[in-house]
Amino acid sequence: MKLKLFSLLPLLFFINTSAQGYLFGKVTSEENMEMQDVTVINIRTDERVLTNQDGHFMLSGRQGDELRFVKAGYERIVKKVVDISTPLHISLIRIPTQIAEVEIKKGITGDLKIDSKNLNKPKKVEKLLDDLGIYMAQKSDPRVLAARPGEFVQPVTKGTFSFGKIKNKWDDVDFMNYLITALGERYFTDLKIEKSQIQHFIYYVFAGGFERKNILKYGYCSDTDLMRFQRAVLTRISSYRAPQTQK
Repeated sequence: MKLKLFSLLPLLFFINTSAQGYLFGKVTSEENMEMQDVTVINIRTDERVLTNQDGHFMLSGRQGDELRFVKAGYERIVKKVVDISTPLHISLIRIPTQIAEVEIKKGITGDLKIDSKNLNKPKKVEKLLDDLGIYMAQKSDPRVLAARPGEFVQPVTKGTFSFGKIKNKWDDVDFMNYLITALGERYFTDLKIEKSQIQHFIYYVFAGGFERKNILKYGYCSDTDLMRFQRAVLTRISSYRAPQTQK
């Protein structure tokens, strides 16, 4: 009887360690501040969730699973689950950014020869500036500014100002390149997107209705915009993969 019990112990241990459950945890910054919208990935199952506004997350898993934590601007962390009954506490470390070099201009030394070289413009530069000033002061021939035959001319009325269409500082290509730089190619490869398909996938997310009018207009993507894009990625990734997996 004792022999049978001893033979069952390894089986019970295997069932306990391989049982599927739910993994809980919290993600904070180095300053112990709760971090929202951190992507948490179970590497074994490829299941992924985002942390809520309090930094908490929950996803299915079991003992021995490895979880990857990803957020733009922070170092990625991989944590192995030792005990599913114990909540995980993850602290992300911000990636240091290089500060642009500041050019320090030479000041006045008191030496006339040195100060004249450092502070006075070269003669060629001065002549060019003078020539440009004379050219800009000249009046243009009215025939140069006249409308061409058949060309539409904006009517001018008193008391009103008319402006042409403001050109965007960015286009979709500029924004796409920024996303790849900010998130890194590994962010997309972790989503099972091949490097050659990253640009195609980003355009696919754009085509899904991702709002980027102000981003293109001002040429600026905020952290909030970056989080919106990551949420849009998680929404569109399943439909992007579907045609590839169907036979």
